[in-house]
Amino acid sequence: MMKYFENLAKAMFGVKFNELGDQEQKVIESIANKEPLAENVNVIFHEKLSLGQKMADKVASFGGSWTFILLFAAIMLIWMVINSWLFLAESAFDPYPYILLNLALSTLAALQAPIIMMSQNRQAAKDRLEIAANYEVSLKTDIEITRLHQKIDDLTKLIKQQNNHDDV
Repeated sequence: MMKYFENLAKAMFGVKFNELGDQEQKVIESIANKEPLAENVNVIFHEKLSLGQKMADKVASFGGSWTFILLFAAIMLIWMVINSWLFLAESAFDPYPYILLNLALSTLAALQAPIIMMSQNRQAAKDRLEIAANYEVSLKTDIEITRLHQKIDDLTKLIKQQNNHDDV
């Protein structure tokens, strides 16, 4: 089987099999073993996530939704209305200019920003995995098409030789 790898690597890339990169070797091995190469990167990637990473993704997803925006706007409006009403009764727990509300908003922003950044970093890592997987599948497709072209060329030559032989 190693001889097949060597011949295929030499024919397709012009180098020895062991001089190829990991992705190219993986492609040649999948061709030699007649195995599919495509895989669901989403499943593989999400299986490796820790509980904290999954939670961060859910928080980032919720924090960037219209549900969060509308819910947060409603909470702020209720906070201001209740405190303004209680302020008139001289018993507001956070009177205007709502210092406690500002503190809560600042704390939320300080916590939400790194969580969103962690989620974006994971998305970038997932994108890199998808790109690598797409490269491997594309490379395998290119090699298989080249091999099919070679087989068709060989068959065409054989048919021409037979036709020339029959004419004689």
